[in-house]
Amino acid sequence: MINRRMVLNSALAATAAAATGLRAMPGYSQDAGYPSQDLHFICGFAAGSGADAIVRWYADRIRPMAGRTIVVENRPGAGANIAIEYVARARPDGHTILVHGGSGLAANMHMYKKPPLESISQVQMIGGINKQAFMLVVDAKQPYQSVADLTAAMKKKGDKATYGTSAPPSQVMGAMYRDAAGLQSVDVNYKTAADGLNDLTSGAIDYALFDPVFATAQHKAGRLRVLGVSSGQRMAAAPEFPTMAESGVPQMNLNLWWAAMVPGKTPRPVVERLNGWFNAVTGSEETKAFLNNFASDPYLMTPDQAQAELEREFRDWAEYVRIAKFTPQG
Repeated sequence: MINRRMVLNSALAATAAAATGLRAMPGYSQDAGYPSQDLHFICGFAAGSGADAIVRWYADRIRPMAGRTIVVENRPGAGANIAIEYVARARPDGHTILVHGGSGLAANMHMYKKPPLESISQVQMIGGINKQAFMLVVDAKQPYQSVADLTAAMKKKGDKATYGTSAPPSQVMGAMYRDAAGLQSVDVNYKTAADGLNDLTSGAIDYALFDPVFATAQHKAGRLRVLGVSSGQRMAAAPEFPTMAESGVPQMNLNLWWAAMVPGKTPRPVVERLNGWFNAVTGSEETKAFLNNFASDPYLMTPDQAQAELEREFRDWAEYVRIAKFTPQG
């Protein structure tokens, strides 16, 4: 287990150095050789998704630091496996960067019969971005005010109950809730959370497990109601949302985190440069407000700490998938 205080202190130190003078950092200038061309930020989900919002936020703020154009490429499909594989096979020179869930990558290694990587060493972590939790939501017009209310209603519906998911963590969260509550609900998987919104608000499905960017935006707009979050503890940015563990699903402790990563074997000086840029953005008050807006907390890390976190998550997700009795997909 990583010492969280050490993580925070080390990452804050890196951020302070970056924020007080990125151009004073050794090798910052373009004539040092990196970056020598445009950077490509890869997103594993569709344009307009919650994931896409995070990727574009960082691309916009790192662009002036890099002094290069940053192209955001959306490569959705197979639970982001297409994007993961693309980056892992890219030239390890720091110009192709995956901005994606570290926990999502770890999950996919266990949730697919053909994992996106042969080994997690095929990617090198740059650093963390945020901690977040997936959310159990219902149509705001429905009477359910708690997980207990929803559970009672879904038990009455039996195998006629349905729920929506849109990413591997939401599928595991949905399966864990269903099994812990003794439900027979059927999973309806969508490419994005937005694709499932109309079905949820029209009553075609009964509830959904969505990412926090989309879920909180719809909650604030009055379309959806958040009943519970997947994390073991309430999020500092949104303490009003109870955890699923508080709501009768004691085994649920899905603490999800986003990070930036590059192909394995990317030169260490390039990794350190990127870590400085990402930490400078994550450590800013502007980004803290952006992340807090969708019930997410900043997560500053060094490359080594992020790599260790990925390795731990890889082990943890094997257990989550087992608890959820999730059958690996094609």
